[in-house]
Amino acid sequence: MMIKTFLYSWLQVTLIATNTYQVANQEWVGAIIVGFLISFVWTINVGRVVFACNWIRLVYSLGAMTGTGTGILITHIIYQH
Repeated sequence: MMIKTFLYSWLQVTLIATNTYQVANQEWVGAIIVGFLISFVWTINVGRVVFACNWIRLVYSLGAMTGTGTGILITHIIYQH
């Protein structure tokens, strides 16, 4: 359960970091697609952590932290001009 929690959190925040860049730089198609994916993953995550213990919340937060870095890396690779 801890690994799934980490991965879902990582995925959501990776998408958010990517989407933030896309919106700021008017990458319309990517922003729309990734915006949908963020909402879809969020519907999975909300049930996973809303009544979770603090260990699950910690793992979720670590996944989010890692996802931030991954999102920055992905946008740098994809949109590097």
